[in-house]
Amino acid sequence: MPHTVLLAEDDRAIRNALERALTLEGYRVTAVADGVEALAQAHRSRPDVLVLDVMMPGIDGLQVCRVLRAEGDRTPVLILTALVETADRIAGLDAGADDYVVKPFDVEEVFARLRALLRRAAPAPSEPEPAEEPGAPAPSGRHPAPSGRFLEAAGLRMDPQARRAWRGDRELELTRTEFELLELLIRNAGVVLEHSTIYDRIWGYDFGPGSKNLAVYVGYLRRKLDEPGAPQLIHTVRGVGYVLREG
Repeated sequence: MPHTVLLAEDDRAIRNALERALTLEGYRVTAVADGVEALAQAHRSRPDVLVLDVMMPGIDGLQVCRVLRAEGDRTPVLILTALVETADRIAGLDAGADDYVVKPFDVEEVFARLRALLRRAAPAPSEPEPAEEPGAPAPSGRHPAPSGRFLEAAGLRMDPQARRAWRGDRELELTRTEFELLELLIRNAGVVLEHSTIYDRIWGYDFGPGSKNLAVYVGYLRRKLDEPGAPQLIHTVRGVGYVLREG
């Protein structure tokens, strides 16, 4: 069965073009023109993924996302935004979106991000995974946690099965992407992960050196992890990538 996409975009030309492109790519698309219609349609028939424009009349894309998340709906959400400032992108992540694409966009980038979201939303395979090569970064979300259930590193504790994480006694409120990024870093604590490796493991696609996507997510994750007077946990290795370590 083809994956179902609920597309909400008030610009008719963009909506029609993206609907045609997604249909040709093999998706079953329901396209609506505003946030009110998007919520109504999502309540009638839950899609596999939502593509929401930020700037829509009435209820905008971020409000749609907030409502669905408040209702406990964890359907993956891709935000389309013409707002290029980091604070605007962070607002989308804070609303519960899983990823975003900045307008004007290449439709192939939209396809790549949708494929990544759908892969991450798919149920984990029940069969055992093959062993990783020695020294290779551990993938996010595939192996059971050591000591039965929990992952621990640099004062962080994570339950991958329940998708919960803590710094000390404080539980962290993380989006899907933030959780998977933190899990990847914890599984490879002390190892410098290159940008391309993180893109491949989290998004399944390397968006190239010009992309700010990873930096935005790392910055937002830092805001949730960091505490006054406590050491920063995610460190930037300039020109290479990121590493999780205490101090």
